[in-house]
Amino acid sequence: MHRPCWRIYSCFCLLIFTSCSKPRGEHAIIIGCKNFTEQIVLGEILAQHIESRSSLEVERRFNLGGTLIAQQAITSGAIDAYVEYTGTALAAVLNEPPAGSREEVFQRVKNGYKSRFGLEVLEPLGFENNFAIVVRGEDARRLKLRAVSDLRPHIHEWRPGFGYEFMERPDGYAGFTARYQLHFEIPPRTLELGLLYRALMEKLVDIVAGSSTDGPLGTLDVVVLEDDQHYFPPYEAVPIVRTQAFAQHPELRTSLQGLAGRFSEDEMRRLNYAIDGEAKDVKVVVREFLQQKKL
Repeated sequence: MHRPCWRIYSCFCLLIFTSCSKPRGEHAIIIGCKNFTEQIVLGEILAQHIESRSSLEVERRFNLGGTLIAQQAITSGAIDAYVEYTGTALAAVLNEPPAGSREEVFQRVKNGYKSRFGLEVLEPLGFENNFAIVVRGEDARRLKLRAVSDLRPHIHEWRPGFGYEFMERPDGYAGFTARYQLHFEIPPRTLELGLLYRALMEKLVDIVAGSSTDGPLGTLDVVVLEDDQHYFPPYEAVPIVRTQAFAQHPELRTSLQGLAGRFSEDEMRRLNYAIDGEAKDVKVVVREFLQQKKL
């Protein structure tokens, strides 16, 4: 699917979504998220934290789809808040070059979202969800692969498998392969994110682009290759909130305080695995986690 079709599809999905949604209550805050496990976990963290620290009613509108759909949902007022990643916001939403330090990228996103969309970008939650270039452990040991650049002598015979967003995004496949001079002779397979590691371990593909907080990274015999050319920008997780929501509900800002810097990459990996690998209920997992964190 080409990018213009994806934009039309995104608008169509949002139109259906908003037209079928029930009217929000006077004191309702709507939390959204994209359509993968970590986003559902983060959406539930926001929702439960607000519920425990305010009198606001929280509605959950999860599994919205990809980045563009989530962005359309919050700018249209269909949702009031969700968690985004700074590198994604910079490249895929603001369409700016995906480069800079963590602080530089954060400030560019914060300023851009405020001026262009009337959205507030809150302080980072404490972890990054970076693109992770992953291969099977047996292949890494056999070929002595440590960094992405080590792939170059072997790339002609490798079968890549990537998610749709990685194939389409400006900080994804095209720029990645150009930076590393990787010329795959076998065209990449476009895979659902939930099938990446299964396809890799069943040897249907030889290399995938996952996320650094994916639960399977802590349980499978796989290796994350170092981004030795520093291609990918920082992807810090940050809550995005409609300015109007803060104005209408002053206690919302207070209820979200205390989340900044409280979550690590390892904790997110374990939370994701609890949902995907152990089939636990996300609400229960988040509730127990927040209690342990005293949040």
